Amino acid sequence: MWCAVISLFPEMFNAITQHGITARAIQRGLVKFHSINPRDFAVGNYRRVDERPFGGGPGMVMMAEPLSKAIQYAKQLAQQEIGQDVPVIYMSPQGKTLNEQAVCELKQSLPHTGGLIILCGRYEGVDERLIQRYVDAEYSIGDYVLTGGELPAMVLLDSLIRRLPDSMSDAQSAEQDSFVDGMLDCPQYTKPDEFEGLAVPDVLKSGHHANIEKWRFLQRYQRTQARRPELLQHVVLSKQQQKWLKELDNVSSG
Repeated sequence: MWCAVISLFPEMFNAITQHGITARAIQRGLVKFHSINPRDFAVGNYRRVDERPFGGGPGMVMMAEPLSKAIQYAKQLAQQEIGQDVPVIYMSPQGKTLNEQAVCELKQSLPHTGGLIILCGRYEGVDERLIQRYVDAEYSIGDYVLTGGELPAMVLLDSLIRRLPDSMSDAQSAEQDSFVDGMLDCPQYTKPDEFEGLAVPDVLKSGHHANIEKWRFLQRYQRTQARRPELLQHVVLSKQQQKWLKELDNVSSG
């Protein structure tokens, strides 16, 4: 995966490049990462990248010209390093919600696109003409406003990188996370066996893998039903899972 982030605060991405699974993926060459500061492409003594909005109003708007030059530079890097013209993604409150389906779609597109350029806005946003001219897709991590696109960009990168082959020591870990099959994750436990009067469920210590699988599924289903019932509308259950739910209903009704 090839990636370039365009941000006025590239040092924020040290959280991605220097820590955890994402850093290891970069160190092992699974991810080629660049950070590009649009201020490096601004003109004048003050290297301004923002101006007052036309029509008046509060705040400042990021100017199209330095951003366009930064994007063009990123595209040149992509051509030099992977020989592809990668898409530009703008992290924006107006974008499509970045949910599990969206991340999977982006992950599946990587063999064709080779990677992506992520544009991080600031202030009141960026000049609309820049979006019309250069942006291929917009994504939002939720219906709220942040001070910039850096945190959403890190959310997107973390979610993508952990899905790359060989990025995680245990490949099944990513497959069993919340939302992967449409449901929330089940409760997790580790040592000690008892903590402040609360014990680990016996089934998890039984060594009976079929019973553990059944328990985990029922826990996930019930937790999703209680906390996010709308998710269950799109969940496709196997015959075995349907049987487990029927057994649970019979026990409850009996």
